[in-house]
This record gives sequence, C-alpha cells and structure tokens, in this order.
Amino acid sequence: MGKEEKLGYSPSELKEFEDLILKKLEKARNELNILKSTLSKDNEEGTDATSAYVKVLEDGADTAEKENLSQLAARQQKFINNLEKALIRIKNGTYGICVDTGKLIPKERLRAVPHTMHCIEAKLNRN
Repeated sequence: MGKEEKLGYSPSELKEFEDLILKKLEKARNELNILKSTLSKDNEEGTDATSAYVKVLEDGADTAEKENLSQLAARQQKFINNLEKALIRIKNGTYGICVDTGKLIPKERLRAVPHTMHCIEAKLNRN
C-alpha cells in the first residue's frame, strides 16, 4: 500500500518551527525598534546651513529618507504580525497546512517562509 499522507506536523516538528519563528520575531522587533528610533530622531544637523539652496536639498532628501523608513517600518510591522499569527496557528493545530489545498506545506518551504499559509503550488496558482 502507498504511504499515507501526513495531516499535520508532530509536536517536536512544531516546536522546531516555533523556535524558528520566535528567533525571527525577536530579530524583526529589534529591526523595527531601530527603524522607529531613526524615524523619531529630530534632524539636529544642518541648522547652521550656509545656503538656503543646500537646506532645501537636504530637506528634500530627509523627506525621501523618512518616507522610505516609514515604508520599511510598515513592512516590518506586517512581517511581525504574520509571524505572530503563525504562532497562533501552531497553538491551534493548523500550522503547516495549506489553506487552499488542505495539504501539508513542505518543511523546506516553512523553514524559508515560516509564516506562509500556502504550499508553493497554491501560491503559484494565485498569481
């Protein structure tokens, strides 16, 4: 007879994924804190600019940089939220199961993208 398809990961396998997610969460939160502190700093340099033209250029560059940092912070927050949701799925027993096919997501994919809810086939079919 053929090999039975697993319906879920074992507690030890789930623990491995939980540890991986917790490490990624810690790193992501640290990076978010750095982004937030960079964004909240007042621009103290350049107050004695010798030229109004230079000041305008600096202000434009500062605005663009803050916009980029804001976008990075928003992306990082979304990543953190997705990792936290993955931890909830571990607790409620739905982690590692594709929401589209109901099949087990391969470990390799979960190690690469631990917050995914889709097997690669389902992900490719969505595009």
